[in-house]
Amino acid sequence: MVAIRIVNAKKRFQNLWALKGINMEVGQGEFFGLLGPNGAGKTTLIHSMVGLCRLTEGSIQIFDFDSQKEAIKAHALIGFSPQDINLDRFFTIKKILTYQAGFFGTPRKESIKKADHMLELFGLTDKADTQYYKLSGGMQKRLLVAKAVITEPKILILDEPTAGVDVEQRHALWDYLRKLNAAGTTIILTTHYIDEAQELCKRISIINEGELKETGSPQELIAKYCDQKLTAQRGDLEKVFLKVTGRKL
Repeated sequence: MVAIRIVNAKKRFQNLWALKGINMEVGQGEFFGLLGPNGAGKTTLIHSMVGLCRLTEGSIQIFDFDSQKEAIKAHALIGFSPQDINLDRFFTIKKILTYQAGFFGTPRKESIKKADHMLELFGLTDKADTQYYKLSGGMQKRLLVAKAVITEPKILILDEPTAGVDVEQRHALWDYLRKLNAAGTTIILTTHYIDEAQELCKRISIINEGELKETGSPQELIAKYCDQKLTAQRGDLEKVFLKVTGRKL
């Protein structure tokens, strides 16, 4: 089954075409990477998926729902961890998580239990009564991911989830995402860490200047652009990216 189907997605901001006709499918249960240099159109595409941006042309289907015409039903299936912090400055982090679960219909007692579980899972229990802006940058990122997954979404979209996260927590998050994906959650990841995409993603799309340039597994792309190597090695996907876009990530 297709979890996300994007057809001829175009988005114009005044005279700038941020998306120039993107066609892409993500299968249910996939761990899918979206790579591109700054300004390539990745965030615009993601914002279109989650309802923060309306397309100029084209459509995005989230399972059986059109993300533009049936926004509430479509977005109820998605958990989204944005690149920028979008949390209430005056709430404690436990209250942020509890309210997020409640917004999706979870009863209060269960919401509190879920919030406690998320705090423990992401190593934030001792910060439960702290306001988010008093956390380190890495902790804020972990909180955003916790907020995205507390509703148990069918699709999890992560925009730069490990930026500013230390190495130990980064690998702990990788392990958690692998388990979540193995349990059936479809995951879309944007990242500036090439090794992260190569380590986690089964398929990758490379976007540049609003256009989809390549799609395939890391091994397929490496074989195509790196002298037909039989095995993927760390750093090979970065070579692919440079050849496809002519730019550094």
